[in-house]
Amino acid sequence: MLTRALPLFGSRRSVRVLERNALVYRSQWLMLLSGFFEPLFYLLSLSIGLNKLVGPLHIDGHAFSYATFVAPGMLATSAMNGAMIDSIFNPFFRLKISRTYDALLATPLEVTDIALGEVLWALVRATLYAASFIICMALLGDARSPWVILCWPGAILTSFAFSCFGLAVCTYIRSWQDFDLVALVQMPLFLFSGTFFPITLYPRWLGAIISFSPLYQSAALLRGFSLGQFDWIMIMRASYLLVIALVGLYVASRRFQKILTP
Repeated sequence: MLTRALPLFGSRRSVRVLERNALVYRSQWLMLLSGFFEPLFYLLSLSIGLNKLVGPLHIDGHAFSYATFVAPGMLATSAMNGAMIDSIFNPFFRLKISRTYDALLATPLEVTDIALGEVLWALVRATLYAASFIICMALLGDARSPWVILCWPGAILTSFAFSCFGLAVCTYIRSWQDFDLVALVQMPLFLFSGTFFPITLYPRWLGAIISFSPLYQSAALLRGFSLGQFDWIMIMRASYLLVIALVGLYVASRRFQKILTP
């Protein structure tokens, strides 16, 4: 008996999952709106406090304020955190608690459509939040170059990588207690990925390990755009994030199919 091959990464029907999530958030618009205030609070705290305390930084012969250095890293962190929430916490509830995906499979949607639809929803939110973050950076003077506009697609790529990876992780979570393990990974990434200071300050062996962090690659990519400093390695950073996204989406699609298909 022949079986119909499923699309590897979903199909155009995945947009229906995106529409479903958007309709759900119509009654939770305050939760969606709250994400626009996050960049403002982050950047104001940097500009008012740490920026004056630390003073200007001198890296590779260039001097700029501490807020200018940190802001792209915070944008990368914001993209990571938002993607992890939308791809781990929310899908886990729909997968294990509310059984929403079982209901969706009663429609023409396939398992891979659900996986891709969840990633698309994460990207829609990331697109909106990244735009607000970059606008705040520009208004507060934390962007040194008009090329900061490229931080927008860079942040979306970051969200794509972490949302695909997070969705794959979601399929391995057994209970709410396992979310402690997620936090155990997120916190070191946040603190030790070049967000607050250059990784050249670390011992060489530790800096080499950190350089493989996807959050570091994202922060370095966005910082290059914000400062208008371009080099060939930025293509490698973007490619690295894209590979993580595609591998994560593939694993998530296969795992969703295994869990949801009898």
